[in-house]
Amino acid sequence: MARTSDNDLRYGFGTRAVHAGQSPDPTTGAIMPPIYQTSTYVQDGLGRHKGFEYARTRNPTRDALERNLAALEGGQYGLAWASGLAATDAVLKLLNAGDHVICGENLYGGTHRLMVQVFQRLGVTFTFVDTRDVNRIAEAVTPATRMVYVETPTNPMMRLTDLAAVGQVARARDLLFVVDNTFATPYFQTPLGFGADIVLHSTTKYLNGHSDMVGGALITSRDDLAERLAFLQNAAGAVPGPMDCWLALRGTKTLALRMRQHDASGRRIAVWLADRPEIEAVYYPGLPSHPQYDLACRQMRGFGGMISLELGSIERARRFVEAVRLFALAESLGGVESLIGHPASMTHASVPAAMRQAMGLTDGLVRLSIGIEDPDDLLADIEAALGSLGPAVKPAERPAVRSGRAARL
Repeated sequence: MARTSDNDLRYGFGTRAVHAGQSPDPTTGAIMPPIYQTSTYVQDGLGRHKGFEYARTRNPTRDALERNLAALEGGQYGLAWASGLAATDAVLKLLNAGDHVICGENLYGGTHRLMVQVFQRLGVTFTFVDTRDVNRIAEAVTPATRMVYVETPTNPMMRLTDLAAVGQVARARDLLFVVDNTFATPYFQTPLGFGADIVLHSTTKYLNGHSDMVGGALITSRDDLAERLAFLQNAAGAVPGPMDCWLALRGTKTLALRMRQHDASGRRIAVWLADRPEIEAVYYPGLPSHPQYDLACRQMRGFGGMISLELGSIERARRFVEAVRLFALAESLGGVESLIGHPASMTHASVPAAMRQAMGLTDGLVRLSIGIEDPDDLLADIEAALGSLGPAVKPAERPAVRSGRAARL
C-alpha cells in the first residue's frame, strides 16, 4: 500500500498522470522510476531497514504506481494487485461468512464467477439486481447486507448506476460501496467523489492501455479500509511484479491523451452505427437517445470507446466478427488497438444463459473496444464487415437507443 501526497492532488489530471507518485531517481537522475527487480532488501541491522523488507510487502516500483493511481482517482491510498480479479478477490475478503452483497446484475463475467462459484460456497451471499433503479438496491438490503458492488458503465450492456444516489443509500445503511471504474477510468469518472468507499480497476485495460501486462488496483480514502486491504495484500500475496507495475505506470502517463481519442472516435462511430440498417441496437451512453444519457452527462466527463451492438443472432454475430480486419477478435479491451468480442461466448460465458438473456446479453451481441487508430479506417472496416450481413431481421423493433448524435460535454 502507498499513500499519495496532498501536493500531488492539487494539480490537474494530465499533470498528475505524468508526475504523481514519482520523482527522478536520486542516484542516477533517471526520470522514469527504476524497475526494482528484487525479492528482498538488505537491512542495516536488526529492526533497522530503509522501509523495505520483502518485495511481497512493498516494492518501490509498485509504490510509485500505487501513489499515481490514488492521485488520479482523487483518493488517499492505492493498492496494486496481480490482476483485476485479484483486486476483486481482496474486496470480497473484507467480508465474513454470512454477509450479504448487493451487486449489479450486469457485471464482468469473471466477477460473477468469483462471487457465485467461490465466495458463495464460502458462505457469502449475493443478490444481483438492476442497479439502474436505486430503489431495487434499497429493497434488496437485509440485516446481513454489508456491501454494494457495481460497475458503471456495465460490461457489456453499457448500463449506468447513479453513483450519488447509491452512495446515499450505502451511507444511510452503513454499507461498503464498491465501484468498478474500469470502463470509464478516472479521466471520465471519479466515484470517490460520489460517495464510493473503494474504486476498483483492471489496470490491464485503459490504465495500462497497451495490452502488455495484467494487473488490478484498489483506491480508497478510508484509513481503516486501506489498513485492512494492505494486510490482505501482504497476507495473500496476489501482488504484481515490478515490471508489470512499471508498464502500468508508463501507461498512465498518456492516459489523458488516449482517453480523449478513444472518446472522440467512440462518439463518431456510435453515431454512424446508429443509422445502419444491419444493426438492431447500439448501446453507448453518449447517444442522447440512450435511456440514461442525462445521468451520463451528470456523473461522467466523457463516454469513452466501448460500444455494444445487437446483430440479432449468433450467425450474424459470427459473420461480423470474422469479417473485420483492423478489429482483432480477442478478449480484453482498452488498448491502443481496436478489439472486437462476443461476450456470450467469451467474457460472459460463465454467466448462466438465463441471466444473460434476462439482461439482454444475447448471442447476437458484439462488443467493440475502439482504439486510437484513424477513425476513418475503423469505419471502413466496420462497413465492409456489415456488408456481408444484410438488413436486420426486425428493423421496426429497434430500441430507442439506436439513434441520435453523440453529445458534447
